[in-house]
Amino acid sequence: MLFPMQRFTISIALLALSTYAQSKVDFEMMTWPEVKKAIESGKTTALIYNGGTEHRGPQNVNGGHTLMAHATVIAIAEKLGNAIAAPVLPFSPNNASPALPGTIGLTPPLFAAMNEQIAEQMIKNGFKNVVLMGDHGGGQTELGEVAKKLDEKYSSQGIRVVFCDEVYKKANGDFDKWLEANHYPLSSHAGIPDTSEMLYLGGDKGWVRKELIATALGDPPRKPGETRDPNAKRINNGIQGDARPSTPELGKRIFDMKVAEAVDQIHRLLP
Repeated sequence: MLFPMQRFTISIALLALSTYAQSKVDFEMMTWPEVKKAIESGKTTALIYNGGTEHRGPQNVNGGHTLMAHATVIAIAEKLGNAIAAPVLPFSPNNASPALPGTIGLTPPLFAAMNEQIAEQMIKNGFKNVVLMGDHGGGQTELGEVAKKLDEKYSSQGIRVVFCDEVYKKANGDFDKWLEANHYPLSSHAGIPDTSEMLYLGGDKGWVRKELIATALGDPPRKPGETRDPNAKRINNGIQGDARPSTPELGKRIFDMKVAEAVDQIHRLLP
């Protein structure tokens, strides 16, 4: 039998081991000698993943994009084996609204400029490859443009800058197809994908107000390119579609898809 103090000591030890293991790929949890040693030992790829702060329905915390992005980029770095995850940027192209106060957005030019500066700083730190990624729909175009610009600037020096779009576009598209094939209701922002992934990654960390999932029904969702039906009833609670069927198991599925798609594309972009 373990006494309370023994259990406490073991818990602290396990937490310390977990934090140390993560610090091997998490730039902001490493010391500079650890970063230098990691680069010298072959971890020469820097992963710059952008999150975001925005309303995510009554059930999900506003920092969902950033929280999910951090977990995702750490998992990608671990699977690649030669990468370090830069600190996740918590803002994306967006705009605040007093009707749904939860968003802190950047203009697209400022977002692009920040990513350009961060990428060049990682290059100055000694990284030979930089991968740009984003967890938010807004900003995908800008990330692609920044990667193209910097790749042209540095490729003659043996340095590559690339944009991994499949971690967002392809993974989410494939998951939506899976949901449709398995007869789940259509949803997008703050719907089944978002809520389920946040349940899986942070259901025990306060990321989701679980008691509100049963009522997490929002505005009628729209497929890409569709115009909003002016006669459709609006709820205007930040949810697009029906998030009520969300589960941690579905969250694991979309999380694993994002990580796998990213690793596969990065291997193709940086053979």
